[in-house]
Amino acid sequence: MGWSLLWNGAGGPAAGDGFCPVGSGSWQDRGGGTEGHIPGSLSPPVRDGGPAGCPPLPVPLPLLCSQPKSSFFSPLKSPWRPGCLPGIPGCGRTLQGEFPRPPEGSGLSQGYGEGTCTSQPPRSLPHPLLSPPALSTKETFLVLSLHNKLRSKVQPSAANMQKLEWSEELGRRAGARAASCLQGPAPPPAPQLGWSELLLPAGAGGFGAVLELWFAEGQRYDYRTGRCAGNATCRHYTQLVWATAGQLGCGRHRCPGPHGPSEAFVCAYSPGGNWEVAGMPILPYKQGPWCSLCTAGLSGCFKSWDHSGGLCEVPRNPCRMSCRNSGRLDMSSCQCTCPPGYTGRYCQVRCSGQCLHGRFRKEECSCLCDVGYGGAECGTKIHFPFHACDVRIDSDCFMVSPEADTYYGAKIKCQEKGAMLAQIRNQKVQDILAFYLSRLEMGNRVTDTDFETGNFWIGLTYKTSKASFRWDVGEPSSFTSFAFGQPDNQGFGNCVEMQASAAFNWNDQRCKTRNRYICQFGE
Repeated sequence: MGWSLLWNGAGGPAAGDGFCPVGSGSWQDRGGGTEGHIPGSLSPPVRDGGPAGCPPLPVPLPLLCSQPKSSFFSPLKSPWRPGCLPGIPGCGRTLQGEFPRPPEGSGLSQGYGEGTCTSQPPRSLPHPLLSPPALSTKETFLVLSLHNKLRSKVQPSAANMQKLEWSEELGRRAGARAASCLQGPAPPPAPQLGWSELLLPAGAGGFGAVLELWFAEGQRYDYRTGRCAGNATCRHYTQLVWATAGQLGCGRHRCPGPHGPSEAFVCAYSPGGNWEVAGMPILPYKQGPWCSLCTAGLSGCFKSWDHSGGLCEVPRNPCRMSCRNSGRLDMSSCQCTCPPGYTGRYCQVRCSGQCLHGRFRKEECSCLCDVGYGGAECGTKIHFPFHACDVRIDSDCFMVSPEADTYYGAKIKCQEKGAMLAQIRNQKVQDILAFYLSRLEMGNRVTDTDFETGNFWIGLTYKTSKASFRWDVGEPSSFTSFAFGQPDNQGFGNCVEMQASAAFNWNDQRCKTRNRYICQFGE
């Protein structure tokens, strides 16, 4: 088998990767043939005799040192600069000579033959093109953060600007393009890919300076016409702020040159942008309030630390809710799994676990008190307040609160009186209560001027575990009087109110809304 003498200096491929030096700082894939340079691959060979002591190398043929049937020749690593090989025994500064024999008795001399360094036609090897080094984690974060920061500062403001996410695949493509030192034509725009690239003198600045230069093109961009002033270019700017681009990958590469080293910077965007229709440029984004035209899949609005701008993003909490008291939110069902001792849709109800005169309802984590008892643990003796009834229907007494509270606050206050939130089991009770409440509107029995004090809580809630509305005692509701189009908020509006604007028919509402409420006592 033949051996390749491969340089492994700063920035060069390692031995055995399928590459040999063919010029100053240039490398040729032995499997690539001579059909021309591929954009995004390693730089094509350069005709150069190399430094003193290194003879001119043929182009594009790679240098191979043939040595039949020898396996002791270890991979070579050298600190030498590109374009010159060290004085290796058997392949020295003249690049000719005999390979040293392995030591006698080493077991490696069988089949050993002499060899010289020769130029041979390329052979197809299975090794892929060497991937250029990716950006560091720190630089990746910097490039992505600065992109999103600049996208959230466009003027006029963008209504549909998406937040960019990093793509490792695009990063590899951009790195390969940068490794070509931008030689050859730039990759053409494609429906799924857009490019921005720049070649700067080495040391002129990093990606921060490059992105500032691209964004500064926006000072010459006229959003009304979609064109750049004069003969200037704004295509870097428009690609940077193309609203529907969602993924980003960038790469950089240090390149040699006749006037000193330079650095190539490349960014790839997906989907691409900078489109035209009949010669008319498409505007990069839609003008309007930040995040006002986000798509359904990007309904979240990402804002920077200073709360400026706004970028459409996949909502981190599509349920738009959180579980309290260390509850765990199931994103697929938008339901909370509560820890022991808590219950409720948001795990906001703490269990007492003890009912002195009543029965404990595990699902509600509360006590259902016996007649004549009240309080959180049904330990308070209460005399039945017939004299305080606002409405008596058959054997039940209904009291209407003058103040407002949340659903669970109202439930506790009724329980402290030895009652429960009203249960409307038939049309008769519904009609009488609706009539009484309509007459009550003409009075002024309100001590709390909350926005929705015209509505009244009753003891009906939607149980996601049962997928139905149930009374607080746990029984399903066989009678309902929902208003037209209601209920319409399952999953969000889990508590039921008698709604003044619907003739006191029912509406499902968020439980944290503050309403007045109706307490019910029984004999």
